Amino acid sequence: MTEAPSPIPYPLQPGQVLDGFVLEERLHQGGMANLWKVRRETPLPNEAFPLIMKVPRIKGGEDPASIVGFEVEQMILPALKGPHVPRFVARGDWRRQAYIVMEHIQADSLRPLLDRAPLPLVEVVEIGIQVAHALTDLHHQHLVHLDIKPSNILRRADGSVVLVDFGLSRHDFLPDLLEEEFSLPMGTGPYMSPEQVQFVRNDPRSDLFALGVMLYHLATGERPFGQPTSVRQLRRRLYVEPIPPRAIRPELPPWFQEVVLHCLEVRAERRYQSATQLALDLQRPDAVPLTARAHRVERSGLVRRFKRWFLAMGAEPQAPVSVGAQVARSPVIMAAVDVQGASEGLLEALRDVVQRLLATEPGARLACVGVMKTARIGMDELTDAQGRSHHVQQLIALKNWAHPMTHGLALEDGRLTFHVLEAPDAADALIEFAARTGVDHVVMGARGSSALRRYLGSVSTQVVTQCTCTVTVVREPPLPEPAVTPAAR
Repeated sequence: MTEAPSPIPYPLQPGQVLDGFVLEERLHQGGMANLWKVRRETPLPNEAFPLIMKVPRIKGGEDPASIVGFEVEQMILPALKGPHVPRFVARGDWRRQAYIVMEHIQADSLRPLLDRAPLPLVEVVEIGIQVAHALTDLHHQHLVHLDIKPSNILRRADGSVVLVDFGLSRHDFLPDLLEEEFSLPMGTGPYMSPEQVQFVRNDPRSDLFALGVMLYHLATGERPFGQPTSVRQLRRRLYVEPIPPRAIRPELPPWFQEVVLHCLEVRAERRYQSATQLALDLQRPDAVPLTARAHRVERSGLVRRFKRWFLAMGAEPQAPVSVGAQVARSPVIMAAVDVQGASEGLLEALRDVVQRLLATEPGARLACVGVMKTARIGMDELTDAQGRSHHVQQLIALKNWAHPMTHGLALEDGRLTFHVLEAPDAADALIEFAARTGVDHVVMGARGSSALRRYLGSVSTQVVTQCTCTVTVVREPPLPEPAVTPAAR
């Protein structure tokens, strides 16, 4: 029989060595865990970053869910990678001393911002964009965080964010210990989505609801659903709408209210369907289609509230099969359209390909993108001879190109957007837009060859070689050969 390892003396002290890690300083003492600055006794040459150790506080009488949550984080963190999570280093055996050693992200959380709310809109929007990018990364790794809130978001000096505390998270390919062991809603009250209240734990749109709550609070200084302390209070969000943000802070623009209330829809299928789509709207507010949400000035009346309550009592949320399945159902397709330089035949062929893609991806979002080339040096003519804006003219041309598609496809609720990029290099602009907005599939046309394009390289060639997503290049169909009559022979 294998002998059980000897437990580590508790409490831990500075200078103590734990499995080759020297405890240098306790940085934080929380209700559930302590954070220690640590270093290796023997440094590793490829580990040139500071380390932190997270140690659960086990004194007896703890909430069992917090213990299971630490087990969950020990299991999930090694499965994650990328710039939006701390790098995992090591974990400790519960029989001796449970811990997690990870990269020490030397950045502050967003929690202090709540004390300064309401914040300037530009700061709120930038935070929303960065958190949406981080969620896109996690969701593509088959993980839904389920505890998005300011204290779990660290902001680096460059504005990018790192998400921490995965104790409530759900991963497609790992056991869900919390669901297996408990039958109560798991989350932080003000930020929990309606489906979490109804015990659904695998929907990435839950994180978008929590991000909407955070944006609402940072922009208005108030919580949309208060500070609930019971399941009964949590369930109120199934039928009671929040006060519209512009009723609290009238100077907020309608597009921002549209975005936030879109995140806070009760039914997940009426929210943004992916974090990528949310980030796209936050980055391009001029392209956000305004619905009745944007113009609300008060909560719904008692009749509508009673109707929502009645429907909520017997309603069951429709959970996705998995986190990955929901992400796959909501791709962003970018149509790069040269409305000025392409032939009618190529524009028609490009439209046909985009239509077929959208028909096979009913949850997709289509971003129609054109590039208005600008001079690298010198002044650009911003208007034509009649004084009309070149930018606006190109935007109108893009909309005219897409107009025939809208008759055969239901592209409602912001699923179709238009973007005119001003840049000296069309290829660079398209590649940067695709990367920044998390595009999944680029569709673009390839014009006929020429000696100059062969020498310099075409726009489509650069996009194909440098984009990290799928790229489809459409060519103009060849003209049919004229019929040869017997007389012509």
